[in-house]
Amino acid sequence: MTFRTLTFDDWGTTVQTSRFAPGHGIAEWHLIFHVEARGDCFEAQQERLESTRQSIMEMPEFCGANCIMSRYFLSDISNQHHLLRTNHAEAASIIQQPPLDGSKIALWMYLQGAEASVHRTDSLVTVEHNGYSHLWAMGLTAPQGDSAAQTDAILQKYGKTLGHQQMALAQNCLRTWFFVRDVDTQYAGLVRARREHFQQNGLSPQTHYIASTGIGGNPCETSAIVQMDAYALKGHLPQQVRHLKALTHLNPTYEYGVTFERGTMVDYGDRRHIFISGTASIDNKGNVLYVGDIVRQTSRMWENVEALLQEAGANFSDVMQMVVYLRDIADYSVVNAMFRTRFPDIPLAITLAPVCRPTWLIEMECMAVAERADKTYRNF
Repeated sequence: MTFRTLTFDDWGTTVQTSRFAPGHGIAEWHLIFHVEARGDCFEAQQERLESTRQSIMEMPEFCGANCIMSRYFLSDISNQHHLLRTNHAEAASIIQQPPLDGSKIALWMYLQGAEASVHRTDSLVTVEHNGYSHLWAMGLTAPQGDSAAQTDAILQKYGKTLGHQQMALAQNCLRTWFFVRDVDTQYAGLVRARREHFQQNGLSPQTHYIASTGIGGNPCETSAIVQMDAYALKGHLPQQVRHLKALTHLNPTYEYGVTFERGTMVDYGDRRHIFISGTASIDNKGNVLYVGDIVRQTSRMWENVEALLQEAGANFSDVMQMVVYLRDIADYSVVNAMFRTRFPDIPLAITLAPVCRPTWLIEMECMAVAERADKTYRNF
């Protein structure tokens, strides 16, 4: 794993990058773009970001790489989304989760090497290589009804999309993100509808669920309460996928009525992909720890994430990107200093996004890649 921070003084931008590149096989990158707040309007900040993106993609290190997915974090989506230029080849997600560095826009991008075959249809990107098919579906909404009705409609629509790709929810979907408008009042409807839909599709405490983040965030459409992004995989064997529990630190989520896995790992011959769900300051009885104390909540959150990574045979040095969600903007300076001290190199975005329980002040998610040399399975 290699990390670099690229600074573009003329544009007032910084790009944190991570790269996993085995001796043979497809390279992967995660990039997080930060824009310096210069008191300028959204269009000017977006222009600086896009100029940086173009310059990055012309650098020798990234030349020929395919951008697979991106997520734009906006500060005021109602006034900004129609100005945002997203006419790129990747699957793009746009959400109002204000970057807490004072800017109006931030960007997370995931890239793969030129060997990947990439096909885009509307909000879907299919990536094919070495007998695997990876499906990224971004920005899914169904803006009618309450949060439960919208969640059910989104999952129904996603199920049909998977079916068209000869996939199914229980067998192929590995990671979801749910963004919920006014999460304090609307999250319960999402939880109920998701639980019922999962039961109908063979997902239960006796089988498994899906790694996920459920977090506050406003979709582009004002009538959309819920937005979902998702990643699915086809061409693997069932035993290549394992779900992470870390029962010394965390309890199964179904014990308090929700239905997601704490993390998921996927083994390939040359690497292990690790998807850590949204994780907060919680114990293995489901209790929120250190109510009101952002420093201790952050430390416990790290401890929980570390336990999940260790169960997957990894650690923080294998993490390629992090997204951190804060409920209270006043906690940003403390949290940012803590992360920059402990993880100075890992690409990091910190956004304003209430966590699903009001007493949780902070939540984080991450993706990691650990090198392997096991020919039981095909390389990535």
